[in-house]
This record gives sequence, C-alpha cells and structure tokens, in this order.
Amino acid sequence: MPVDKLKLLHQRLTEKVLGAEQPATLLLIALLAKGHALIEGAPGVGKTSIAQTLASCFGGEFKRIQFTPDLLPSDILGYHLYKQNIGEFEFIPGPVFSNLLLADEINRTSPRVQAALLEAMNEAQVTIDGKTIELGKPFCVIATQNDTSSTGTFPLPEPQLDRFLLSIPMSLPSRSIQESIILSQHARLVEGDVGAFLSIDEVVAEQEKCLAIQLSDTLSGYIVALCETLRQLAANPHAVSVRGSIALLHAAQAYAHLEGSDYVLPDHVQFVFPHVMRHRVICDDGSDPEHIIEQALQQTVVA
Repeated sequence: MPVDKLKLLHQRLTEKVLGAEQPATLLLIALLAKGHALIEGAPGVGKTSIAQTLASCFGGEFKRIQFTPDLLPSDILGYHLYKQNIGEFEFIPGPVFSNLLLADEINRTSPRVQAALLEAMNEAQVTIDGKTIELGKPFCVIATQNDTSSTGTFPLPEPQLDRFLLSIPMSLPSRSIQESIILSQHARLVEGDVGAFLSIDEVVAEQEKCLAIQLSDTLSGYIVALCETLRQLAANPHAVSVRGSIALLHAAQAYAHLEGSDYVLPDHVQFVFPHVMRHRVICDDGSDPEHIIEQALQQTVVA
C-alpha cells in the first residue's frame, strides 16, 4: 500500500469525524500493527463513526456486533444448524469471521460473552465444538465503550483488556469544531462516500513492512525500562505483562512506518506508550493511571 494511500485514509477519517486527528492516527497504528483497538469516550463523540469510516475505505469484509445483555457467544462465533434435508449439521459462521469487526459498546454484555473474543483476538482463530478454525487475514477488532456511565455495563476483565493493542480516548471537540460539524452535515450527506480504496493484500503487505521496521538495542532496553518503571510506580509486578511490552514494540513500529521512518525512534515509543498502557494498568485505589504513566515517561531515560 503506497504511503499516499495511508495519508488518504487518515484524511478520510478526519474528514468524516472532525477533530479526530489523533484517534485516526492511533486507529491506523492498531490496524498496521496487527492489533485491536478499544475506543473510549462519552456518547455521541464519533466512536462508532470513525470505525465505520475505516470500514468504508477497506476492501475487506466488515461486520458489526451491537453488544447487549442478551447476547450469546454463538451470536459472535457462529453455530451448527441441523439441515434436515441433507441429514447433516451445517456450520453458520458468526460475525467474527470478518476482516474488520466492530464490537459496539462491548461492555454492555456479560464477561462470559466478552470472553468469546479472547481466542480470536489473541490467536486469530476460534474453537467451536472442539474444532479450531483460523480467521482470515487481516483480522482487527475495534471495540467501543462509553466511559461516562456504568449503568447496565459489565467492566471488561483484565485478560480482555490486555488483548487490545491500544486504548483510544475520544472527547467532545472544541466549540469551533462543533460549529463546523453542524454546518457541514448537509454537505457531507450530499457528497457521499468515495468507496473502498484499500485491498486486503495491500493492508497485509503494510503490516509485514511494519514488522520489519528496525529496532536498536538501545530502544529495546528503553521499552523494557519503561515497562519496569511503570510496574514499580503501580506497586504491582504484574501491572504490565510481556504481551504489553510486545504491544508497545509493535505500536512503535507501526507509528514509525506512518511517519515514514525505517527505524524506531524514542519519540515513536513515547507517543504510543500512554495509549498502549492506559487500559492495562489498574490502580488499586481506582484512580486514573494517567499520572503514573506520565511519571514513567519522565523518570525513564534512553540509555
């Protein structure tokens, strides 16, 4: 996928969701790093819209699940249906069999149903009735959740949170941007969509390029030191798993690629670090982990 297509994709996301420059960048990082994204924010700030816009530019298969309290694991993974005319069971695939899966308001269903995505997100496969089925490539889960109200919600368990590469915060845009949104509604409706311009093969090729981005021994040590400092500040040796450290590496590689660099720089690591860690670190007193994440960045130097 040429670099100009990446720029066009970012432009398309920010045109459709005004004021979402950073969320758009982070969403592309998750896609390029073969990761999954958790978009958090108040209702009506564009969480679902930005995911749907990405899907509209993408030639792969897109599916959406609206998570509700009555959802079942089979509604996600699929099920076997007995066909009386042939006397056999036929597998009916669920929406997880897609390239881009939007898990809308993921915290409005029970942990049992949330857990149905664990294997898919970690290993790009699902096991149904004892049979393991691989998912297509690429496979990316974009989940949304409202962070302003806990009524009728089920907090995501730590193993589920750890499967997300990035946490992407979205907030109410500035007054001037809100005015632009109001004024542009009619024009955007008349304009319509440009259609998909990214193929599956192009996305997979770019994902492989990201994995090949060079990382020096110094930057490798810096990533480990950042994670260790964060564990110490959180007073929890398990606050950041090895999966979290690897996620930081892959996110930094993807951001370096977006920036047109052939190797990872400290700035790349520092940009993605808060978003890789903010949903993984859980403080005992329930406070926001942002302050200790910022402390970890300030206290850790590149050796």
